[in-house]
Amino acid sequence: MSRYFLEMAPMMSEAQLKGLDEHKYSASGTSAVEPVMQVFWRWLVEKVPLWVAPNLITLVGLIINVVTSLLLMYYSPTAAEEAPVWVYMSCAVGLFLYQSLDAIDGKQARRTGSSTPLGELFDHGCDSISTVFVGMATCCAMTMGDNPDLMFITFFNAVFVFYCAHWQTYVSGTLKFGFFDVTETQFGVIMLFLLSMVLGKEFWGIQVPLVGLSMRVVAVICSTSLSTWTVWGNFQTILKGGAGKNGSTVAGTSVLSPGFPILFPIVLALMIYKKSSMDLFQNHPCLYLLMFGMAIGKITNKLVIAHMTKSEMTMFDSSMIGPGLLFLDQYFNSFINEYIVLWISLIFVTFDLVQYCFLVCLQICDHLDIYCFNITSKPSKKGLNSGNMSKATRGAENLTVYSRPRTRSLTRANREQDR
Repeated sequence: MSRYFLEMAPMMSEAQLKGLDEHKYSASGTSAVEPVMQVFWRWLVEKVPLWVAPNLITLVGLIINVVTSLLLMYYSPTAAEEAPVWVYMSCAVGLFLYQSLDAIDGKQARRTGSSTPLGELFDHGCDSISTVFVGMATCCAMTMGDNPDLMFITFFNAVFVFYCAHWQTYVSGTLKFGFFDVTETQFGVIMLFLLSMVLGKEFWGIQVPLVGLSMRVVAVICSTSLSTWTVWGNFQTILKGGAGKNGSTVAGTSVLSPGFPILFPIVLALMIYKKSSMDLFQNHPCLYLLMFGMAIGKITNKLVIAHMTKSEMTMFDSSMIGPGLLFLDQYFNSFINEYIVLWISLIFVTFDLVQYCFLVCLQICDHLDIYCFNITSKPSKKGLNSGNMSKATRGAENLTVYSRPRTRSLTRANREQDR
C-alpha cells in the first residue's frame, strides 16, 4: 500500500533525497532558561522506555497541544467569549507537555541510536503546526475577538517569526537561537493561560496606569517588540549573504526567494479581512486564521525541506488554492456565501497539509529503510531481493542500515549543553 502512494504522488525528487542523505544539522546559541530546563529534560527522558520511538514522542506532544487548543477555540469561537476555568488550565498543561516532549525527542533518539534526518524534519514540522494552534489559543485566551486588528497582528506575527527563523537557516545553513527564544515564549504563553484562568477575561481589559492602554494592548505591544527584534536579527543574517555560492542560500538561490511564499498568503488574508462584505474575519476569526495557518504551515514545512535538501524553494504551492478561493469569491461579489467558501477552503488546506506530510514521511522512510514510529529498521531492500542470503547476513545488513550516520534536530529545547 505504501508503495502505491509513493508511486502515485512522490513529494520529493531524487535530487532532494540525495541532498537529505548529505544533510548535517547545525545550530548555535542558547536561550536564557534552557540551561535550567535541561536538568529536568535529562531526568524526564530517562523515564521513557527505550522501545518508544522519538517521532512518536513528538507526535503525542503535538496531539495534546492541538486538542487543548481546539478545546479553547470550541468554547471561544469568536475569541470574545470566556471559556471555563478548566479549559485554560488544560491549555497551560498541554503546552507544557508539548514543550517537554519536544525537548526530549532528540535525547531519546540519541539514547536509542535512532537519529535520522526524518527526525529533524518531523520535529520542525510539528513545531510549525503547533505554532498555528498556540497562536490561535493565545488570541482566544486574551479575548482578542473584541479587537480584530490586534488578533490579526498577534497571529500572523507568531507564524511569521517562526517562518523567518527557518528562512535565515535556509540562507546561512545554521539554525540560530537567541537569548529570548521559543522556550521563553512558551513559558510566557503558559503564564498567559494561567492569568486568564485565575483573573478571567476582565483582566485583559484593565487599563494600565500612566500609559492609558489595556493589558491586552500592552501585552501585544511587548510581544510584537520582541518579535520585531528577533526578525530584525534574522534579516541581518539574511541580508549579509548566505552560505551558498556568491552569498546565495544553501541551495544557490536568492536569499530573498523565500519571501514571496510567506508574504503572499498574509497579504491575501489582510485584503480579504478588510474587504469582506459579511465581516468574515470578525464573525469567524478562529476558522479564518486556522485556514490561513494551515496553508502557511505547509509552506513552512516546504522551506524546512528546501534547507535540509539544499533545493530551491518553490514560489507557488497548492496550499494557496484555499486562500485563493476566498479571494476569487470576494472578487466576484461573493456569489457564494463567504462562510461556506471559508469552510471549503479550510477543509482543502487541512487535507493538503496532512497529505503532504504523510507522503513526505512515507517517502523518506522508504528511502532510509526505517519506520516513522518504530525504532526497528525495515529489512534491507538489497537483502529482500537476494533469495539465497542468509538470515545472519540480512541481520548484519539491517544493522548497517540502522546505524548510518544521520542527524536529528536538536531543536530549540532539546540541544545538549555539553555538545
